Amino acid sequence: MMMIIMMVHAVCNGIKKKLSEQLEHTIIKITTTELLLIASFRCDFIQMKSLSLWMCGLLFISLTGAHGLNHFPENFVVAKRNDANPVILTCHTTTDGAVTWKFHGEETKRDVELEDNVQQNGQNLSVSEVDTPMLGKYSCWRGKEMLSSTYLLLAPDEDEELDNLSFKCRAKSYDCNFSCDWTQTGQTAMRLGLGNECSERRKSCHWVSSDRLVDGTFHFELSHSLSPYAEESTMLELTAEAIVNLSIFRKTKRFYLRNIVKPDSPQLVKCQEEKEGLNVTIDAPSSWSTPQSFFRLEHEIEYMFKDDGKTGRSSSNLIPKGISKLRVRSRDSLVPSAWSQWTPWKNVMAGEKNLCKCKNTAKSCCPELPSGYLDNCKKRRKKIKNNKQRQTS
Repeated sequence: MMMIIMMVHAVCNGIKKKLSEQLEHTIIKITTTELLLIASFRCDFIQMKSLSLWMCGLLFISLTGAHGLNHFPENFVVAKRNDANPVILTCHTTTDGAVTWKFHGEETKRDVELEDNVQQNGQNLSVSEVDTPMLGKYSCWRGKEMLSSTYLLLAPDEDEELDNLSFKCRAKSYDCNFSCDWTQTGQTAMRLGLGNECSERRKSCHWVSSDRLVDGTFHFELSHSLSPYAEESTMLELTAEAIVNLSIFRKTKRFYLRNIVKPDSPQLVKCQEEKEGLNVTIDAPSSWSTPQSFFRLEHEIEYMFKDDGKTGRSSSNLIPKGISKLRVRSRDSLVPSAWSQWTPWKNVMAGEKNLCKCKNTAKSCCPELPSGYLDNCKKRRKKIKNNKQRQTS
């Protein structure tokens, strides 16, 4: 154990040297090997008298970014681990002539060493019995000119298949767009493709990529060609591909558009007190499909009583009087789609005394007021203020 700690300490000293040499340029370059060696031990065991705590935290950052891919390369081939059947890395060039293949390691590129499982056939490279150290970027050269590059990626073993490879999709309406969120972490690159061209890995597939967000997730905006007016009989076929440590995972998911429809929150327009109760006017969100006479929404109102603070719910726009505040949500009235998020609570303004508080419609649900009513409120407040000043003077 002591010998291993000494080895780790030696690596730390090497990193300290790099820090001192490169700090003035704010560039820190640490090889994956060094990171792997250090990260396999707790920082408690590393005697780092002058290595600051932030460096200790850096050692535990996900290593996928160190030697992984943060995008899908233009050219890549996928091999099965230790498979005797070779995969072909193609040198994409339109000219004849001898080429040299190079492998891009962590720090430098080197000529590919030809062995029994790595053979050059003309301009192309044949690789079999692939294992992790062989993964990465290969490039073909003629002299000092790089002609093209190809990544060698690994297909996951059966027991490595990401059964929980999942993404959540949502459509705000029956229009042609929907979005998907990938909430798992660990992937360095993600892309989604719609249709059997993507599930069958055809070249005609149109892939949609996304940059990884700060929290490690991915967000995608996609479009489809289904008619919103026709009865839905065709399922959407969505394929996801993810790169994890130079291994590529894929999963296809099929669903109806109606199953992912979730409207935005509706708009609470007004609360009109009537003889029978409080009549609440609700408008569909601006993102909902039109005409709304065809794409109908049903609403649910949750309200709180002034007297005892108890709450109730109603699917009718006419609710009891004596309400202090309310909120509303919506969903498709014909298909049991997901409910929208609740709107924020709004205070119910009823009675002559409270109507002058209706200026802030974001927090208040008010009746329809006569034109100029709120301006008169301002004048009345000013008049009352002046009267008080006269009385005290």
